[in-house]
Amino acid sequence: MEENQTGHETGKSHFIRALNLPTGILLVAGIMIGSGAFKKIVPMAQTLHSGEYILLAWIIAGVITMFGAFTYAGLATMTTETGGVYEYFRLIYGDFIAFIFGWSAFTIIGSGAIAALSFVFAQSFNTLVHLPDPFSSLKDIGIGHSVFPFADSGIKLLGVLAVILLTWFNIRGIKNGGALNNIVTSAKILGIVLLIIGGLFFTGRPVLNIETKIASDYPQGLSLLSALFGAMLSALWAYDGWANVTYVTGEIKNPQRNVPLAIIGGVGIAMTLYILLNYAYMQVMPIAQLAQLGPNRIAAAEVAGVLMGKSGSVIIALLIIICTFGALNGCIISYPRIYFRMAQEKVFFSKAGAIHPAFCTPHVALIYSAIWSCILLVSGTFDQITNLIIFASFAFFALGAYGVVRMKMKNVIKSTVIGYPVIPFIIILFCIVLVINTIITQPEASAIGLFLILSGTPFYFYFKQKS
Repeated sequence: MEENQTGHETGKSHFIRALNLPTGILLVAGIMIGSGAFKKIVPMAQTLHSGEYILLAWIIAGVITMFGAFTYAGLATMTTETGGVYEYFRLIYGDFIAFIFGWSAFTIIGSGAIAALSFVFAQSFNTLVHLPDPFSSLKDIGIGHSVFPFADSGIKLLGVLAVILLTWFNIRGIKNGGALNNIVTSAKILGIVLLIIGGLFFTGRPVLNIETKIASDYPQGLSLLSALFGAMLSALWAYDGWANVTYVTGEIKNPQRNVPLAIIGGVGIAMTLYILLNYAYMQVMPIAQLAQLGPNRIAAAEVAGVLMGKSGSVIIALLIIICTFGALNGCIISYPRIYFRMAQEKVFFSKAGAIHPAFCTPHVALIYSAIWSCILLVSGTFDQITNLIIFASFAFFALGAYGVVRMKMKNVIKSTVIGYPVIPFIIILFCIVLVINTIITQPEASAIGLFLILSGTPFYFYFKQKS
C-alpha cells in the first residue's frame, strides 16, 4: 500500500500527500484543457451562426463554472477524504444520493468523459495518419437511429486501444504522474497561447460570401435562448473536469487550503484561454466556414492550416494529441477512485475496492472503468456522449450548490464561501433551466441520461442488502 510520513488513511488504503498547490492547479487545468478547446466551436457555429453569441456562450459558461469553483471550494473544506463530490454528498444527503452520483459517474459522467476524450485523441491522430476503417461496410447498421457502433470504426478502435494502454499504465503505478501532468499541461498552455497570438495578428480576409449566405438564419427570440443554452452545452463540456481534483483529496498536501485554490486557479486559467482562443478562431475563419466543417475535422487544425500552411495543421494536430492524451490520462486516474471509495463503503462491486499487491493501485476499479468507457466509445458519437455528460453533471451540480446552503445554515461549513448565498442560488436556477431546456430540445438523449442515472437505484438496494 502507498504511504509515507504524511500518509493519509482512507478505509483500508494509505495515500501519499505528494501533490502541492501548483500541481493541483495544473491538474485542474490539464483535465479541463482536453478537446473542447479545439473542437466545440464547430457545433456552436452551426447552432448560433454568430460570433458575438458564441463568445457570450463561452463567457456565461465560464462564469457559471467559476461560480461552481467558488461553491465546491466551500464543500472541499468539509473533509480531507478521497472521493471528492461523492464524499460531499454522503456527508450532506446520506448514502443514497451519494451512491446515485457515484453510479452516474461510472455509467455516464466519468466513463463518458473517458470515451469522449479517447475519441477526439483518435480523431486527431487520424488527421496525421489516415486510419483504416475496417467495418465501413457496416457503418449504417444502427440501434434506435442514434447508435451506430460500426461508424468510424478505425477511430474508435484506436480510442479503445488508448484507454486500454493508459489503464494498464496506471495499474502499474503513478509515481511520476504529477510531474508528467505538469509537463504536459505546460506544453498545452504554451501551444494554445501561440495559437491565440497567431489568430489575433492574422491579416487575411474572411470568406464573406459564405457568411452572408447564412446571415438570415440567425435564431431569434425563444429560439435564440434555446440555441444559446444548446451552445453552452458545448462550452460546458470544454469546462468540464474542474472538480476532478477533489477525487484525489487524499493525495494533496494541506487539502482544506489547496483543493479550493487549485479549483479556482485551474478554472481561471482555462476560462481565459478558452475565450481568447475562440475569438482567435473567428479572426481567422468566418463563422459560416467553421459551421461547414465535417464531424471528423478539428477547428483548431483548420485554423492553424490557414495560419501556417500544412506544417501548422501538423503542429496543431500534435498539440491536440498531447492535450487529449493528457486529459484522458487524468480522467483515467481520477474517476476510478470514486468507485474504489464506493466499494470501501460497500455500495459498489466489492472487487473494485481491491488494491494491487505489487503496484498499490485500485486495479480492479480501473479495469471496470475501462470496460464501460470502451462500450460508450463504440456505441455513441462524441457529441452525443458529451451532451449526456453535461445533462447528468448539472443535475448533480444543483445538488452541490444546495448542499453548500444547507451546510452553511447548519454551521458545518464555517469558512467564508465567495458569493454566498447569491452564487449558489444562481447556480441552482441555471442548472434547473439548463436541464429543462435539454429535456425539451434533446428528449432522446435526456431519456438515456435519466435512465442511466436512475438505473443505479436497484443496484443500491442490492449492495445494501448484500452488505
